[in-house]
Amino acid sequence: MTFILLLIAIAGLLVVMRKEAGAKPALTVLVSVAVVSLLFASGTLALILFVAAGLVAAAGLPGFRQSWLTPRVFAMFKKVAPKVSDTERTALEAGTVGWDGELFSGRPDWHNLLINRNTGLTDEEQAFVDNQCVEAISQCNAWDVAVERADLPPKVWEFLKKEKFFGMIIPKAYGGLEFSAKAQSAVLQKLASNETLMVTVGVPNSLGPGELLLKYGTDDQKNHYLPRLADGREIPCFGLTGPRAGSDATSIPDTGVVCKGTYEGKEVLGLRLNFEKRWITLAPVATVVGLAFRMFDPDGLLGETKDYGITCALIPRGTEGMDIGRRHCPIGSPFLNGPIKGKDVFIPLDFIIGGQEMAGQGWRMLVECLSVGRCITLPSGAAGASAYAVGTAGGFTRVRRQFNTPVADMEGVQEPLARIAAHTYIAKAAVNQTANMVDNGEKPAVPSAILKYHLTEFQRSVLTDAMDVHGGKTVTLGPRNYLGIGYSGAAVSITVEGANIMTRSLMIFGQGAIRCHPYVLKELAAKDNDDINAFDDAFFSHAGLIMGNAARAFTQALGLGRAEVPFDNASRRYAQGVARFSAAFGLCSDAAMTTLGSELKMRELISARLGDMLSNLYLASMVLKHWYETQPVEGEKEVMQYSLELLLNRTETALEEFLQNLPNRAVAVALRAVTLPLGRRWDRPHDDRARALARAISTDTPVRGKLLAGVWTTAGNDAVDNPVARYNDLLKDYSKAEGLYRKVTKAYAKGELPMDALHPEERVEAALKAELISTEEAEFMRAYEANVLDLLSVDDFPFDAFAQRKESVIEHNAA
Repeated sequence: MTFILLLIAIAGLLVVMRKEAGAKPALTVLVSVAVVSLLFASGTLALILFVAAGLVAAAGLPGFRQSWLTPRVFAMFKKVAPKVSDTERTALEAGTVGWDGELFSGRPDWHNLLINRNTGLTDEEQAFVDNQCVEAISQCNAWDVAVERADLPPKVWEFLKKEKFFGMIIPKAYGGLEFSAKAQSAVLQKLASNETLMVTVGVPNSLGPGELLLKYGTDDQKNHYLPRLADGREIPCFGLTGPRAGSDATSIPDTGVVCKGTYEGKEVLGLRLNFEKRWITLAPVATVVGLAFRMFDPDGLLGETKDYGITCALIPRGTEGMDIGRRHCPIGSPFLNGPIKGKDVFIPLDFIIGGQEMAGQGWRMLVECLSVGRCITLPSGAAGASAYAVGTAGGFTRVRRQFNTPVADMEGVQEPLARIAAHTYIAKAAVNQTANMVDNGEKPAVPSAILKYHLTEFQRSVLTDAMDVHGGKTVTLGPRNYLGIGYSGAAVSITVEGANIMTRSLMIFGQGAIRCHPYVLKELAAKDNDDINAFDDAFFSHAGLIMGNAARAFTQALGLGRAEVPFDNASRRYAQGVARFSAAFGLCSDAAMTTLGSELKMRELISARLGDMLSNLYLASMVLKHWYETQPVEGEKEVMQYSLELLLNRTETALEEFLQNLPNRAVAVALRAVTLPLGRRWDRPHDDRARALARAISTDTPVRGKLLAGVWTTAGNDAVDNPVARYNDLLKDYSKAEGLYRKVTKAYAKGELPMDALHPEERVEAALKAELISTEEAEFMRAYEANVLDLLSVDDFPFDAFAQRKESVIEHNAA
């Protein structure tokens, strides 16, 4: 009876904790069971339960705790709570909190994720993607752009300007296209098979003068610049990073000092700028430069403020003292990127974006814009490049035969093909669904960091796997190599717009822990305002959340009380896994913040593992939403399940590594008992799924078609080949070709064909002569094999082709 009553007490408390019902229900459970135990079972158990009830009453009932406990906790909190700097506070306040906040809560409400359905593009937007984007990409020969020309062709530049590619975010009232975030993403995904083209279009529509003017510019600035930016009369760039200020943008050493100077023949109040910027995309051809600098007024010409802080201004290209036009050579894809320098450059104050009133507001302007731009441009390019790799890697491995079999049927090749398919599926779901959030009014600061880091890492992984399965085909550069340039350029996406190492180690969890947590920001605000009542409410609600997450994580890990989720049988268990790990993540986050305090800022590996948990849960949620609201095609269920198993396995791995490395070992042991009571439960996807995925993307299937949706799949032209279209054509005929391959190979093995018929073409002719195949079948195989051989071939060049100084070439065989 004592044991049964103990179980009843524990079960009752777990139910109360899971619901975060508060102290009174917990007291009811404890006192009720204690009375029953005292009457019918153990006095010792009753005593323990009465003591527990007293502690709950003292700490949980507001009337009791506010008189003795809250003041002591508040005093301690003020001593240990980390100080939030002004720059950190600006970053924390940027953007909005949405589904990332639900994941931090440990009890995600799926209704809040599913309520805003992704309805796709408008007819106008879809037509632009299907027509203008296809026209642009079909004029870009990758080898010509990257190597021979190191720029887009003149006709492409004119086309981009004419069709307003640079004005996607600019309202129609100013002559722009006024596209949705989803449409911007779709455009960049379509253009992503050519890195230079995608970057050239993406950057002006991301962080830069256009977006800053829209949100902060004066009416005069908007009326002058926005129409000119929309139609390409002005090409913008934005100078932020420099030799000594990269990821730490707040350390900008460039200065703007308030002074009097001459502009257009008149003496006006302005700024004397001295700056040196590097790695500025479009700088070599930009006509207007957005510039970030530190603004000072040492002589008090504007008032008492001496140091205004980071400020943003617009500077026309021809401004005296500005040195612009030289270029860097980005690895792999030489899109236009270069340095900008300025020595004693004078500009009027009204060149400040937003005018004098926005002096010193540059950091806020940048972080607010970045939160949206970072979840569109690079993630969309990554998703598009990954989908392009599905088309080429899947097609190549099916038509490439070794040991008388397609290499796509070899398990060593199937493993990377499955990763390519899953990473692409995840990337497309994440970027499309997050863009839909933007269109519904969100400014997803933390999700933008998640997408920037993980999708560009997926891109790097996908391109590495695609290179591996292609073998010699793509390690030999030339016009026929459709992957090598993009592969070598993947490092650019890893580095820009917030280096990936910093994003993972500092930003995802570091920003999310305060911004997205239900109570931490409220506690810090109560501390700053010395508001003990607000602190009491936030702190003890926070304590209830910790208890609730502990109960949810423990019971759900045991398979008890699984979360109610609105998904079908194929995806329900994965959504329940997300809910379970959300509770575990919330509990571990609070444990890390409590045990490490302000030291957590410096424990980047701990922060990174927690960020990995949050990121994989977010990506899994996007896959679930994509599955929920789109019509699945045949075979897509296996891709969805492989992707979610991969993400939940990664989540559990991050949890395991966090527990292994949390400095407070006693807390780590307790957390393991709560979050992993039965050990690890999510294995990596089974080999059977990998085989299914590999076949799905290497044959003409609905899954391959869905993954290639949004990729350039129409036929190329004489100047620009489209290998994806050619592989698609070959895969449509593959079943017929495979049957003939087998017939001819079998005949050769039996000695029915000449021994010296070693080439496929020779065997086809021999089989026709032996009347083993028909004339029609022979004609089909001649054309099929010619296309295959052309796609398998690589380029060669004259001996001195790669020497820039021809006179330096050694004639090794002069005779």
